[in-house]
Amino acid sequence: MALLPILLINPEDLPEHVIVCGDPHRAKKISEKLDNAKELAFAREYRTFVGEYDGVRLGVVSHGVGCPGAAVCFEELAQAGVKTLIRVGTAGSFSQKFPKGSLIVSTAAVREDGLTRQLVPLAFPAVSDSTVTDTLYDTAKELGGIVGKGITATIDAFFPGVLELPTEVYKRAGVLAVEMEISALFVIASLRGMKAGAIVALDGNESAEQQPYNPHTDEVVLAVEREIDAALITLAKLARAEGGQ
Repeated sequence: MALLPILLINPEDLPEHVIVCGDPHRAKKISEKLDNAKELAFAREYRTFVGEYDGVRLGVVSHGVGCPGAAVCFEELAQAGVKTLIRVGTAGSFSQKFPKGSLIVSTAAVREDGLTRQLVPLAFPAVSDSTVTDTLYDTAKELGGIVGKGITATIDAFFPGVLELPTEVYKRAGVLAVEMEISALFVIASLRGMKAGAIVALDGNESAEQQPYNPHTDEVVLAVEREIDAALITLAKLARAEGGQ
């Protein structure tokens, strides 16, 4: 079978349950938790591993930063027959209830990105799969630490320019955190018949007084470790429940 043109992997090599993350180095870190891990390809920002976790075959793929590049990854995974995706990543907190080092499981995403509005009308919601989300949330709670569940915002701009970003509006609306890819994940999963969930580790508060931004503290490292474990356990649970592996 022909290789996927961007990920450069044979679709037959991919399992139906996959973790996606932005950083290729984080994909490597996740793969180290798998048994019999094997790297399939490293093309551009897309790094792909497969292996087993608790007896279940899983995949790990990095998607880079931002919705357009991430969407390429999600689309090719759908073409390869992947059925369930969980994104693990980092985000900025919009709520004092969830400090740095907390985890947020996203139920839906505000679509402040440019990519998804070229796929579907703005009235179309970016929502997670409820079974994936509930299992992910319950698993994260069992692992300890502060865990929230609610709406996240996907915004393209990481650094502000001369225009004001709509962060204050979404804070007042009760949005919990901001990141850069979840809206694309949820919309593409809906369009392509996949189940998707997302969990993010909070690496700081979005507000200016919390600067300078430093995502490399011990509390963030530990939170990322917890979210990875939660995602792996969840995917293994879901795969066994479906009886496919």
